[in-house]
Amino acid sequence: MWIFGLNGKSGFSARSTAEQVTKGVDGTGLVAIVTGASNGIGKETTRVLALRGVHVIMGVRNVKAGERVKEEILQKHPGSKIDVMEIDLNSQASIRKFAAEYIATGRPLNILVNNAGIMAPPFTLSKDNIEQQFAVNHLGPFLLTNILLDTMKKTANECGKEGRIVNVASELHRYGYKEGIRFDKINDKDSYNPNGAYGQSKLCNILHCVELTKRLKEEGANVTANSLHPGVIATNITQNSSLVGCIFGCAQVFLKNVPQGAATTCYLALNPKVNGVSGEYFMDSNKAKASSMARDPELAKKLWDFSLTFTENK
Repeated sequence: MWIFGLNGKSGFSARSTAEQVTKGVDGTGLVAIVTGASNGIGKETTRVLALRGVHVIMGVRNVKAGERVKEEILQKHPGSKIDVMEIDLNSQASIRKFAAEYIATGRPLNILVNNAGIMAPPFTLSKDNIEQQFAVNHLGPFLLTNILLDTMKKTANECGKEGRIVNVASELHRYGYKEGIRFDKINDKDSYNPNGAYGQSKLCNILHCVELTKRLKEEGANVTANSLHPGVIATNITQNSSLVGCIFGCAQVFLKNVPQGAATTCYLALNPKVNGVSGEYFMDSNKAKASSMARDPELAKKLWDFSLTFTENK
């Protein structure tokens, strides 16, 4: 975090809002998908991207809640282009259905914001019988991105503008399991630690972008992939985490509000200052240094291959 709100090299700081980091950017003609778009920073990301002219598809579990948010935004910003589609990252069938329905519309796709996630619940299995945080926070975005990637590449080629993939990670990627990723214990209930599993899933979000960037560059694809820490924000994702609850209690002065929390996401999605930047980790709308494990290309490749075993042919 940039101390006392001092601006970093980007010209922005921890106190900058999503509107400020996208001021003057015209997103007209661009299309974005934002998952987890009905509340918190996903809602604010949707609002600000739409404000800048982007056609936003809200990927939400609760369509009625999504429609209410859509109407709320349209009342404040008439003329915004927003659609609501159902997706449950807890279910690979739902992810595949969402992606198939989106592709069937024939719409282009310029921006994919993998925002949805859960934090530190008791040990639970997803609908595909995979530990829920690994499933929702990592495998869901991994699968969704892989299915939509051809559409993003095609869009970038046809419109001449780079596609952007944005993964919402966390600084808590540093405080997961000592092993980094417990490949052999993903579904081990006896050794499960909710905060450790959360940190593991956020580490995966960063490594996903590292390996994806390598593959995109090898193909010569005009698509970038970056991850970010949004900051410590009092949203409903934190309700299960004793670790974050402790942080809140000890550091109220450093909490961000939701517009500030959505800033780095919107910066990576729209700001021209990050044109051509890929495989990086950001916080407070500036490049930051992730943990050594999060920068390990061999671990990123191992995670990619491991993730395919959970998501292929299902």
